[in-house]
Amino acid sequence: QVQLVESGGGLVQAGGSLRLSCAASGRTFSRYAMGWFRQAPGKEREFVAAISSSGGIRYYADSVKGRFTISRDNAKNTVYLQMNSLKPEDTAVYYCAAKYGSVWSLSKYEYDYWGQGTQVTVSS
Repeated sequence: QVQLVESGGGLVQAGGSLRLSCAASGRTFSRYAMGWFRQAPGKEREFVAAISSSGGIRYYADSVKGRFTISRDNAKNTVYLQMNSLKPEDTAVYYCAAKYGSVWSLSKYEYDYWGQGTQVTVSS
């Protein structure tokens, strides 16, 4: 069992930055690939970024590539999402998710555990 708790969301002006954190419980964090997803009102939950269990491979949605960076610290059981050059269209609830195994997935259906989400609001 893995419990995930996100933090770091908030209100920021367009062009600003935020850093989200996702703290995981348990001693098996390093066995999980991790992903960040987001869901805006009235929209499906969509993939944002993912990182392999070792942290060696990362992947981003085209909409955030070059602006967002995913990273992890397995010693601290934490995954991060650094978000720069934020846009109003980045406004959403952001969720972290854990998928057992070394390889991440673009599909939300392949993740085993989810956090409760943290709100990110970008004003224009």
